[in-house]
Amino acid sequence: MEIKSVITILMILSLFGFLLLGFPVAFTLAGTALLFAAIGSLIGIFDFSLFGALPSRIYGAAMTNEVLIAVPLFVFMGVMLERSKVAAELLEAMADVFSGIKGGLGISVCIVGALLAASTGIVGATVVTMGLMSLPTMLKRGYQPAFACGTICASGTLGQILPPSIVLILLGDQISNAYVDAQRSLGNWSPDPVSVGDLFAGSLLPGLMLVCLFIAYQLFVAWTKPEFAPSAPKFTDDRSKSTNLLSALIPPVILIIAVLGSILAGIATPTEAASIGAVGSILLAAIRLSPDDQKSIYGSCICLLTVLILANLVDLRLGRKSIPIGDFIAIIAAFMGLIIFAWGLFKAIVVTCRQYSDDSSQIIIKEVMISTLQITAMVFTILIGASIFSLVFRGFGGDDLIHNALSQLPGGVIGAVIIVMLVMFILGFFLDFIEIIFVVVPLVAPVLLKMGVHPVWLGVMMAMNLQTSFLTPPFGFALFYLRGVAPSSVSTREIYKGALPFVGIQLIGLVLLALFPVLATGLPKILFN
Repeated sequence: MEIKSVITILMILSLFGFLLLGFPVAFTLAGTALLFAAIGSLIGIFDFSLFGALPSRIYGAAMTNEVLIAVPLFVFMGVMLERSKVAAELLEAMADVFSGIKGGLGISVCIVGALLAASTGIVGATVVTMGLMSLPTMLKRGYQPAFACGTICASGTLGQILPPSIVLILLGDQISNAYVDAQRSLGNWSPDPVSVGDLFAGSLLPGLMLVCLFIAYQLFVAWTKPEFAPSAPKFTDDRSKSTNLLSALIPPVILIIAVLGSILAGIATPTEAASIGAVGSILLAAIRLSPDDQKSIYGSCICLLTVLILANLVDLRLGRKSIPIGDFIAIIAAFMGLIIFAWGLFKAIVVTCRQYSDDSSQIIIKEVMISTLQITAMVFTILIGASIFSLVFRGFGGDDLIHNALSQLPGGVIGAVIIVMLVMFILGFFLDFIEIIFVVVPLVAPVLLKMGVHPVWLGVMMAMNLQTSFLTPPFGFALFYLRGVAPSSVSTREIYKGALPFVGIQLIGLVLLALFPVLATGLPKILFN
C-alpha cells in the first residue's frame, strides 16, 4: 500500500477518534487536516500550495451559496413556532380528537410530530415540546413508559426526513456538488442540476410512508397489548373538538402549504420559501400571543396572498413604455396590499417583542434570534472545517482511494450502496448527523454517483439513514432531548428501550425505499420533469 493511502486512512481514523473523545467538530475537522498536511509536507507527499484554493472553496461553499441561506430562515421558523406555543396547542387539540380510541394518544403524537416536522424541521424543538406536553399525559393515562418515550422520540425525528428539513438542505448542497463532480469526471460538462427542491419532493412520500408505519405500530401494540396504550376518556363534545382542532390546525397547515406548496409548484426556490416560512411564523406567533391583533394580522396575510396571486397572473413591472389599464390597476392594488402587509408584519413583530417566553425571562423574538444565530454559526463553522478537511483529503488522493475501495466490492453498485449505508448507520451511534454529512457524504457520494446511482434516491436514502442516528444509543440526540424534560420516574433505560422498536421500523422503511426507488424518484419526475 502506498504511503499516501496509509496517511489518508490514518487521517480518517484520527478524525473519528478525536470526535469520539468529544472535541468540537469544526476545529477537529480543520485541525486534523492541518496536522496531517504538515506531516505530508515534511515527508514530501503533500503540496502546501493546495491551500491557495481554500479561500475560493470557502467563499463558494458558504459565503455565496444561496441554498444555505435557507438554513437560518428555517431554523428561525421552527424556533419561533416552538417558543410561541403554536405546537403545544396543536398537540392538545389532536390528543382530544383521538381520545376514546385505543392508542389514540400515541397516534396523535405521531400525527403532530409529522405536522411539526413539515412546519419546523427541527428535531430538538419537536421532541422537547412533545416531551413536556404529552409524556406526563401519556403516563397519567396508563401508557407503558418505554412505549410512550419511544413514540415521542420517533415522532420527533420525522423532521429529518419530511421537508423542510435542515438535513435535506445540507444533503442537497453536498449531493448537488458531488453530482456535478461525478458528471464532469465522466465527460458531461453540462449536467442537469440536482436541487434541494428535488430532495424535498423526493423525501415527501418516504416520509409519509414512515408516518404510516409508526401509526400502524401504534395500532398493533394497542390491540395486542392494550395495557401498553389504553384508550383515554372523552373530555369534550364533538363540536368543541372540531372547533379546537380547526383553530389549532389551520394556521400551521396554511404555513406548510405556503412553504412546501411554493417549492413543489415551482413558484419559489427553497431559499425564497424559507423566507415565507420565517415571516409566516412571526404572523402565526402574533396571532397566538395577541388575540386582540388577530384581525389586522389576518388582513395582512390575505393582502400578501393577493399580491402573490397578482404577481403570477399580471405583469407588475413599472419600467415599461406603455402599461395597460388593467395592469396599472393591478399594480396599484399590489402596492396597497404590500403596505397593509407591512403594517401587519410590523404589529406582529411588536407583539413578539413584548411577550416573554414561559420557560425563561427573555423576550420571545430575542430568544428566537439568539437560538437561530447559535445553530447557524455552528453549521457554517463546521462547513468551513469540512472544506479544509476535504481539500487535504483530496490532496492525498483520498477520493481515488475511496473510489477503488467501493468499486472493487462484491456486488457492484448494490454492494457499494449497502456498505455505505451500513457505515453511516454505525457512525450514527456515535456522531451527529451534521458531522456525517460534512465528513462522509463528500467522500462517498461522488463515487456512488459516478457508478450510476440516482442522486435524488441516494440523498433520500442517506436522509432516512441519518434519521436513525437520533434514536440509536448511546448518543441519540432525541434520547438526550427527552431525558432532559422527562420526569425522574422515567429511567434512561426505559427511554433507550422504547426507541429500539422504532429504529427497526425506520430500517424497514429504508429497505422498502431501497427496493422501490420510485418512492423517491417518482414525485420529482412528475413535478419537475
